[in-house]
Amino acid sequence: MSDPHRQHQHQHQHQHQHHDPHTPGHSSPSSPASPWRRLAHRLAPHSHESADKLDPALESSARGLRALWVSLAVLGATAVAQAGVVVVSGSVALLGDTVHNTADALTAVPLGIAFVLGRRAATRRFTYGYGRAEDLAGVVIVLTIAASAVLAAWTAVDRLLDPRPVAHVPAVAVAALVGFAGNEWVARYRMRVGRSIGSAALVADGLHARTDGYTSLAVLLSAGGAALGWRLADPVVGLAITAAIVLVLRDATREVFRRLMDAVDPALVDRAERVLAEVPGVRGVGELRLRWIGHRLRAEVALVVDGEATVRQAHRIAVEAEHALLHAVPRLTAALVHADPAPAPGETDPHLALAHHATA
Repeated sequence: MSDPHRQHQHQHQHQHQHHDPHTPGHSSPSSPASPWRRLAHRLAPHSHESADKLDPALESSARGLRALWVSLAVLGATAVAQAGVVVVSGSVALLGDTVHNTADALTAVPLGIAFVLGRRAATRRFTYGYGRAEDLAGVVIVLTIAASAVLAAWTAVDRLLDPRPVAHVPAVAVAALVGFAGNEWVARYRMRVGRSIGSAALVADGLHARTDGYTSLAVLLSAGGAALGWRLADPVVGLAITAAIVLVLRDATREVFRRLMDAVDPALVDRAERVLAEVPGVRGVGELRLRWIGHRLRAEVALVVDGEATVRQAHRIAVEAEHALLHAVPRLTAALVHADPAPAPGETDPHLALAHHATA
């Protein structure tokens, strides 16, 4: 059966808090609605491309950009303050921390570009839009973390082989505390916004900042060791900082890799299946796919409906199923719903003609 729902591809987006089905102005798929409201929804055009429908997606990108520029300013100021202390003290541990802070601040640039690109409309070449630029920015962030780990390790090993005293130890300690405070604030801010808008790259960047905060505390330990006369305290802590960077590199790599491989939380799939099964007229839920494009979700689903249903009836069920999904699944901005007729006894599967196109 040719699904007319597939032909116009609903881009249905709702501006309401956390897709709450009980938000004023939107009746839940399971809650009673007035006949006039149901009739208006049936007769309303379903291109769903008006400017007001784009507001949630644009607001997500705007929040991401704000988080980036604010954190860039905070980390930039922190790195400048630490760099001044590095020059006068010669602390290799503080140098590693400063380099890491600088790299962390600069990751705002590719991620900011990605957020701006993600707001561009889809084209005939990029039919899904530019949201994937965010995932590419995540790769850049992972490479930046790896580079900072290599630099920190190189500097620490060099200082182990050629120990030197650390000057201005109190200034190093103060710089370490400043670094921790700035990085922890930025980490909390980035991860909170990243999880709120569904951006894996921004969450990875927040993890990066948190590691910087812990490495700043490690610099404080090196200052204490230097004050006690242990000349190897500085390079040893530098190696510990390298190990911490490697750990956050592992976490960030896993986060970005999963996003690149279209991984989603299985709980979202379970929720979508439950909601679809409750839609009136749905006899079964077939193939269901969810994927992230930047910080937005898209869904594709095949539903089983009454084999005797008319095309209009099947389309109505598909629209109600899409509506239910958009309310139930956070950050879902589009759903493509295909209606399959329930097979009659002895009827041949209508999809057999496609069997030779199937791959393992």
